[in-house]
Parts: sequence; structure tokens; C-alpha cells
Amino acid sequence: MKLTAKKSLGQNFLINPHIIDKIVTTAKISKNDTVIEIGPGTGNLTKKLVEQAGKVIAIEKDHRLIELLQETLKNYSNVEIIEDDILKFDPEILNTKYLIYNTGFKIVANIPYYITSNFLRIIFESTNPPTGKGGWPKPELIVLMIQKEVAQRILAKPPHMNLLALSVQYYSEPEIIGYISKNNFRPIPKIDSAIIRLQPKSVVRNPQLFNLIRTGFSEKRKQLASLLSKKLDIKKTKIEGILQKIDLDPKVRAENLNLKQWLLLKSYLFNHHQN
Repeated sequence: MKLTAKKSLGQNFLINPHIIDKIVTTAKISKNDTVIEIGPGTGNLTKKLVEQAGKVIAIEKDHRLIELLQETLKNYSNVEIIEDDILKFDPEILNTKYLIYNTGFKIVANIPYYITSNFLRIIFESTNPPTGKGGWPKPELIVLMIQKEVAQRILAKPPHMNLLALSVQYYSEPEIIGYISKNNFRPIPKIDSAIIRLQPKSVVRNPQLFNLIRTGFSEKRKQLASLLSKKLDIKKTKIEGILQKIDLDPKVRAENLNLKQWLLLKSYLFNHHQN
């Protein structure tokens, strides 16, 4: 059964077995683990996961690949293949059938690169601790193959901070494990990749913080004090004073603040009831 990769689904199949091994090693898979794989493709990574894990749930959007995956993995009883779009997927299905809210799980995937930001937002921001009900429960670990530039954006520091970095760094401890040449995929993509490990933190959702951050990045070229004063109807002098308190130049822009400074800024703006 010959398959051509679908450009519309961002398909580039990983073919180097050494890199597949590295992904599995990074995820520290054991027989005690339930692993959710997103976009298993032709099943090269899935097969290795199935050999190492107690249970693998592979979620694939492309209908053409389901039969191929079933054939490739027919000798394994600890794998479930689900045809669905992960961006629209209801995780309650997993809890009903596999009790993942109680037993825990890891996410391991070579995901289509165009869904990276949306996927991470869904996993982190739809989580409703501690049960996960109404959204994704917190994974024990996330290991992804993603676009090299996106991995670098996630690990950004001032003066290159961005919304994606702040979100991922709030919800997890991210680490780039290694860079992968585009020549390890078929068809060969235009960009190199990276293996990234995200260790989720025990934090609760913080809509007020991220509303503030989004406001700060809404007009990136503007100084933060002027922008927040206009958007939040707070005196500019008050915001400048707070910025100085957290050791920042009053003329600073959003990309110059790290996560800790955003948290302090939010606290001073909304929790201290200053005049």
C-alpha cells in the first residue's frame, strides 16, 4: 500500500530508527505507562512505543493511514488506534475507556508542525485540575518532535519573549533535547526539527495573567506602560512605577519581560489595590 504524504496535513514521516529510539528514551517509557501518540502516521514511532509501554493510544486524523496502522500493529494487543482530529478530540473518551484521569499518561508525538501552538494550548489551557473533567488532565510528561524554530521560540528569554514561550513556560519546564536534520524525514521538509521535552508544573489556569500578557503583546512596538495605560485605563505613571519596582525600565516593551516579571506585574496591578 503506497501512500503519499498529505501536504495539507503537514505530513513528513520520520524514517531514522535512531531518532525514534531517542524520542522513546527521552520519554522514559516503561510498562507502567499509558502513552498517547498524536499523528502516528505510518507507525514507525508507534511500534517502538508499543514495545516499551503498557498501553498506547494513537490518534490519527488521516483516514488513509488507519488501515495501514492496523496492519502494521496487528500483532500487538496493547495499542488502540483512534481516527480523530486531536484539535477537536474529546479527552473524556479516554477517561471513560482507559481511566487516564486516575492512572496518568504521557504524550509522545512527531506532530504535524502547523498544529503545534494550538495543540499545546489545548493540552495546557483546557486542563481543569485536579480531575481534568471538561478538558485534558495534566500529562505526566510531553515529548514532541517539532519545528526547530518553534522549539527555540518556546525556550525564548528576554528580549525575545513571545506569547507561546510565556504560556509553555508557565505550564511546564521546557527543554530542547536535540536538533534533528530535515533529511531524516520523507518527504524532506524545508526546515530542521527539534525534540523537546515538557515537564508539566502543578499550576492552575491564570486567565487574568494571560489576558494581561496578550494585551501587552497586542501592539508589540509600543512601550508597555503606554499600551497598558490605554488598554486597561490605568494611569501611565502608576504602571511606570510598578515597572521600576520590578527592576524594569519604564520604557520597556513586552518582549523584555520574563514570566516571573509578568507575574509580578499582574500582582501589583490587580492584587495590591494601589491608587
